[in-house]
Amino acid sequence: MNTRPAMPQNDYSALVPPELGAWSPTLSVSVVIPAHGGPHLDLTLAALAAQTYPGHLMEVLVVDDGSEPPIRLPELRPDNIRVVRPETGWGISNAVNTGAKAADGEIIQRLDADMVACREHIEAMARWHHVTDYLVTIGMKKFVEAPPLTPGEVHRAGHLGEVFDLAQAASSSTEATIAKTDGLRKSRNPYHVCTGPTIALPREIFHAVGGLDPGVTRGGDTEFAYRLAMQGVVFVPELEAQAVHLGLPAQHRDRERAVRAVEPHLAQRIPLRRDLRKDRGRRWLVPYVEIVLDIAGTAESVVRQAVSAALDGKLQDVVVTLVAPWSRLRDGRRSVLEDPSFDLRMMREIYTHDDRIRLIDEAAPTPAPTPFRYRGPVDVPLHRATLERMIETVQKDLTGVLIVDLPDGRTARLERTSALARARLLADPGDDLDDIIDTTHGVRHVPPDRYWPKPAPPQAPAATAPAPEPFAVAADTGERTLLGRLKSALRPN
Repeated sequence: MNTRPAMPQNDYSALVPPELGAWSPTLSVSVVIPAHGGPHLDLTLAALAAQTYPGHLMEVLVVDDGSEPPIRLPELRPDNIRVVRPETGWGISNAVNTGAKAADGEIIQRLDADMVACREHIEAMARWHHVTDYLVTIGMKKFVEAPPLTPGEVHRAGHLGEVFDLAQAASSSTEATIAKTDGLRKSRNPYHVCTGPTIALPREIFHAVGGLDPGVTRGGDTEFAYRLAMQGVVFVPELEAQAVHLGLPAQHRDRERAVRAVEPHLAQRIPLRRDLRKDRGRRWLVPYVEIVLDIAGTAESVVRQAVSAALDGKLQDVVVTLVAPWSRLRDGRRSVLEDPSFDLRMMREIYTHDDRIRLIDEAAPTPAPTPFRYRGPVDVPLHRATLERMIETVQKDLTGVLIVDLPDGRTARLERTSALARARLLADPGDDLDDIIDTTHGVRHVPPDRYWPKPAPPQAPAATAPAPEPFAVAADTGERTLLGRLKSALRPN
């Protein structure tokens, strides 16, 4: 039986983590540190060597991302530590993936090579994962200029304030967001605060979403956190997991260029960032909505009408998935006109070359990383305003599923991917996913009128002035009509 608690939205209030220093951890942790050069790595490792988390449950993997000269570990370091190197590729995301692939721990803890963590950092982050296994914990950090410190001084410090001037430190902007949203419990998009390099999550979930995207050279943490949200996880900020980042963030040096370096990556991959998708007529790497239509046995004319309506709505940031037994079609010798799969073959030829349309045998369990999925009868074409209005409704209170009850007893539905994924994490075999979604995000039934508005009644033609007599002569000028002038010209003198 599934013992995971069904938490509503991102409200983890029902969870009670063990008290720091008063419990016995059992889960192993792999701390993954990507490093290119790493001038402060010795301080990072000195702090990790002083952690309160049991040493036999913690390993540290330093991923040497092409350092010249190659990284050599300092004398003061954690007991269980090793250096790994990517076989191919470069960059932070690629390095983190390399470390996670080599990791033995049940929890992946991401840390940067220029961060110094407090003694309780790993313990504070890991304690939540002993309560349930679909959380992402987020550590706190402040930015400080690196003072002249030795690894020994860092290792001996009881808390960060003994070796860093925290009164002069710059706080991360995410801390204000966390405070404003009741510790992310009331956050609409809690993944937004995963912009720093101290997060911890189950190794299985890390690999389930495919790790970080090496193609995202800036903003990779946020993009990764978005995909975690589409996996149904709950984000928990851990205020006791303090750390300092040695040096100011890049955006303090050149904010305009830092923003420009991030926005194209997020625009392509995070459809919820509607502010980044304002270019008209564009198509994006990850669409906003997947429209799923089961077309098996449906007449071609009905399918054509449904697909055209789906692609011609006010909301065009969509992809259409046509579900039918496409894999049964064989391309060997056959009678073209007497083929029993003739209709299906014709529809495959009609749609297979349109990159907005996918032909699959069975819809995926969730449309992740696409944030919404529409499912409805193929013979009820979407109105131009249907999707736009359905999303507007669910975004007001983050409803998990919106069900439109059609007049003939059938339904059309818009599913929120994060809610659907959460339900799948919590479900036992045979459970109704909508029942679980109703608990975690809500399920709402609505009538169709707003989403399939009826056409306006035809208006009566506007009143017009009476038509002039066809052969009348203009009274004010004496000018005759064309026919009158012709008759006059033909009349004998």
